[in-house]
Amino acid sequence: MQIVKKIEIIANSFELAKILDALDHSGVHGHAVIRNVAGKGLRDGAEDLDMTMLDNVYIIAFCAPDLIKTVVEGVRPLLNKFGGTCYISEVMEIRSVKCVASL
Repeated sequence: MQIVKKIEIIANSFELAKILDALDHSGVHGHAVIRNVAGKGLRDGAEDLDMTMLDNVYIIAFCAPDLIKTVVEGVRPLLNKFGGTCYISEVMEIRSVKCVASL
């Protein structure tokens, strides 16, 4: 088990390639994309029309904690320019390890 950072981004699908490129340049090479995401925004409890009328994507990726500063530096300008949101949290990664029994 190890601690990793989880990156969750909700943005307009038109910016997907730019966001994935920024993640890749930051050293985050794996991700998952869920398309056609809609929801209610956090601004004043009012519905955010940009988040419901346009084709949005949800991107989830994981990285080592030491990469997160580079990720933020790459993704923040895109979100500031084109809109969207990003959440970063700390999670535990569990990988299965194949055990070979000695004879």
